[in-house]
Amino acid sequence: MSNQFNKWWSPPDRLTTSPFTVEHVDKSRVSRRRATFFSLVFLLTTLATWFMADLLWKGPVNFFDLPLLTLFAILFANIGTGFCTALLGLYVINRGDSARISRTIDDVPLDKLQLGSTAIVMPVFNEDPSRIFEGLRVIYRSLEQTGRLDDFDFFILSDSNDPNRWIQEEVAWAELCKQLNGFGRIFYRKRRISINKKSGNVADFLRRWGQSYRYMVVLDADSIMTGESIVKLVAMMERNPTVGILQTAPRIIAGVTLYARIQQFASRLYGPLFLAGLNYWHQGESNFWGHNAVIRVVPFMEHAALPDLPGKEPFGGRILSHDFVEAALMRRAGWKVWLAYDLEGSFEEGPPTLIDAAKRDRRWCQGNLQHSWLLTAKALHPINRFHLFQGIMGYLGSPIWLLFMLLSTLHRFNGVAHGDGSEKYTMIFDYAVPVPEALALFGLTMTLIFLPKVLSVGLVLKHRKSAAYGGPVRLIISAVLEVITSALLAPINMMFHAKFVVYILLGQGVGWVTQQRAASEEADWREAIITHSGQTVFGLVWGASAYVLAPSFFWWLLPVLLGLVLAAPLSIMLSRAGLGRRARELGLFLTPDETQPAPELALLENNLEECYRQMQPIPELRKDYGLMQAILDPYMNAVHVSLLRQRRPGSYSVRRYFVELRRRLLADGPQKLSTREKLALLLDAESMNWLHEQLWKQPPAQLSPWWRLAMRQYNVLTATPVTALYR
Repeated sequence: MSNQFNKWWSPPDRLTTSPFTVEHVDKSRVSRRRATFFSLVFLLTTLATWFMADLLWKGPVNFFDLPLLTLFAILFANIGTGFCTALLGLYVINRGDSARISRTIDDVPLDKLQLGSTAIVMPVFNEDPSRIFEGLRVIYRSLEQTGRLDDFDFFILSDSNDPNRWIQEEVAWAELCKQLNGFGRIFYRKRRISINKKSGNVADFLRRWGQSYRYMVVLDADSIMTGESIVKLVAMMERNPTVGILQTAPRIIAGVTLYARIQQFASRLYGPLFLAGLNYWHQGESNFWGHNAVIRVVPFMEHAALPDLPGKEPFGGRILSHDFVEAALMRRAGWKVWLAYDLEGSFEEGPPTLIDAAKRDRRWCQGNLQHSWLLTAKALHPINRFHLFQGIMGYLGSPIWLLFMLLSTLHRFNGVAHGDGSEKYTMIFDYAVPVPEALALFGLTMTLIFLPKVLSVGLVLKHRKSAAYGGPVRLIISAVLEVITSALLAPINMMFHAKFVVYILLGQGVGWVTQQRAASEEADWREAIITHSGQTVFGLVWGASAYVLAPSFFWWLLPVLLGLVLAAPLSIMLSRAGLGRRARELGLFLTPDETQPAPELALLENNLEECYRQMQPIPELRKDYGLMQAILDPYMNAVHVSLLRQRRPGSYSVRRYFVELRRRLLADGPQKLSTREKLALLLDAESMNWLHEQLWKQPPAQLSPWWRLAMRQYNVLTATPVTALYR
């Protein structure tokens, strides 16, 4: 590995700036930590499974017993894994943890930290340009205030295939560079062909410019990181030369709808306990979540190229969920992956509604199930295999849970039909077992599920930090409401994930769509009814059958049935921005990032409010306003053409094709052209120059009404600051 370091690593005298690196972490100590963690999970699962088996054996043996016991063990192991992680996190928070990577730069002033040349890259795909570039402005200004800006360059890597979004990105980039004096430091690149989506976008950047940088900070379009957090992140990498990827723990912010606010509250309140526990046993084999992380460029280029999986999609072909795989490949090559779980100043946004979250999960589900190919890959570290397995179980657990409940239902119906004396039984995991023993197992299960949440609230109260959550009373009320909401959403998400898994097993892949991040003021009842109708019908049939055939069983099923039957109205209620704002006014679901926001977050919110207040194009022009700017406005036409890659003249038929497209665009207007045809013109520098010249030369009578209207409105629209982009 020392030969690899010589390619990019600075002289070793920098290693003397601090007395501690992650190399000093005792390997035997890490082994003991992992032995403790997995032993706890094994003991809890064995105890619960033995208890469940004992209960089953007390009754008459039948066909359902063994499958139910097997499914129970799998589900309980999943619950036990989360509980043991939280339990170890509690230990770390109360006792402290010396084996954390942030310790390697403790007590070093910000201006004394050693850095390396770093590219901050942000892949985008049809995102809101205002959010992209105002977020970038905030990050740039924050880094500037640290005095360490000279070590960083910024890259916006666009795969946008919406002509309007594309030109808006160029407009915003040009204006941002002018305002920040950022030409030569802030770069914009639009790919002609979007191969392999986000991972391919980053790979293309690395092939072209990767050799110029030691590190790469990867951001999503909704990411925000403070300048201080970025400097510290890079400094940790510089201080620890065997670390290949360093991942932060981004906090969810900017939730407007009730759903988004509940999710960000839960993440902020419960997250620290689980993150501390993850670091306790992950150590140098942690995971990569794809963004808000720093990567050592050269080894990443050499070792983290994604393979094509055997066969066709959805299981084969390109890998959708690339981050887990990249972490595993880096670790296989000898580079460590760490989690900087206690680093402040890393943020992201979450989906605004339950349906938007499900759309994202659909893609993640396929990506994680693809990882089944890699579980037996050669030379992977066992912990990385476990990460891949956990990702698979995150989605496969739902159909297992559903199958367990359906088998329990059938077994119960079978017991009623044969007269099993049901008055002596109660239900645990929807299965009929003797009352005293059932309550003990039920209590153990509920403890594992809810105790981490209770402990998280207790830690906030103990450390007197409840004021940041609205005070102790509002904190407790919010936590109780979150638990109730989560319980109602659990069966809905179970049905979503089970459906996704079945579709994937049947060979139905998924396309890459723009992630919805902005909240809508109007709830879409039609989408909610169509999306949740199957869940509602399933819940009604299941509940009616249970009520008729086994009334006592129905009451144990009721929490699950309520979520399914009320799925559509619950989804609508949680998607309302008005209810989210009302909850904030009442002090519910508050987080420290709202009550005590970082200056960068407050600045971003103010900047976006100003952008969205600006004048918008009239409705007739709005759809193709970006195309209008690129052709009509001299400055933007020049900027756009300068960013295009010059091509050799095509064949006669190709030239005739573009000539016809130009004529149609001016004579008929952009509404008569397809998106593909507009993109073709925008990618052709000769056509863009010709269109700009002819638009200003031709008499109005020879132009379509759309262009005549556009030219009349041109002076009004260009009087508005160009940063006021249009969603």
